[in-house]
Amino acid sequence: MAQTQKTTVAVLGFGTMGAGIAQVAAQAGHQVTVLDRTGELLEAGRRRVAGFLDGGVRRGKIDKAGRDAVLERITGSTEVSALAGAGLVIEAVAEEHAVKVELLTQVAEAVGEDALIATNTSALSVTALAASVPRPERFGGLHFFNPAPIMPLVEVVRAVRTSPETVAALTAFAEAAGKSPIVVEDRPGFLVNRLLMPYLNDVIQAYDDGLATAEDIDTALELGLGYPMGPLKLLDLIGLDVHEHATEAAYAATRDPMLSAPPLLRRMVEAGRLGDKTGHGFHVRPEHDAQGETTA
Repeated sequence: MAQTQKTTVAVLGFGTMGAGIAQVAAQAGHQVTVLDRTGELLEAGRRRVAGFLDGGVRRGKIDKAGRDAVLERITGSTEVSALAGAGLVIEAVAEEHAVKVELLTQVAEAVGEDALIATNTSALSVTALAASVPRPERFGGLHFFNPAPIMPLVEVVRAVRTSPETVAALTAFAEAAGKSPIVVEDRPGFLVNRLLMPYLNDVIQAYDDGLATAEDIDTALELGLGYPMGPLKLLDLIGLDVHEHATEAAYAATRDPMLSAPPLLRRMVEAGRLGDKTGHGFHVRPEHDAQGETTA
């Protein structure tokens, strides 16, 4: 794939991250084919993209013609064969190694050996995933942040066998899509999450120790350090289950105690208090107040 050439981009998975990545690629002018298991999942993903674009129209960020053009560049399929001819594949399915490997093996065969392949994983080894495809030198990480259409940073992850040409092409793709890429090595958590996860774990422990209320902790970090969002609000947004999975995966790879999930985090996940997605986390969403529920 030439560095700025428009190509067909294949996105594996049409969930939250897959939908965001598909939108980013389509807004950059690429034709996008999204693969998911069922027609229902493809339709749900398309509604996510349309809803996000509709919000952009209301805020004046994009006009209706631009919205329609982006949606026209995105097609969905449940068949791996539909990805033939793609110049770049971006995997964004569940954070389970076996699931990713099974799909990547099938997709690598369908797209051929000239296509670049990238994973959006935030917790798994890019090097290990690369080993599942022929010519692992054309495999790297493209770690977008949620929501992908808004967040400017993309981590371009260099696995052990990723070639310099692949790193350059993935970086150019991100830049052409209006992102600010940084190149990082394939280490647990890469760069941002490697720094973020111990910080969030420390905040959870401080809350559990009773140093302050959730509201006061968030206010302190927002006003005292100038952070745009308090850490407990951020955890609720990310999903407590997502953070637990990521930090435990990093801990398993490093045995660094700073990356071990705090006991309170595990208890909250076990109780189904996962943050914004369930209405309860460190904060309670307003629509749940009337039920008399409280945070853990």
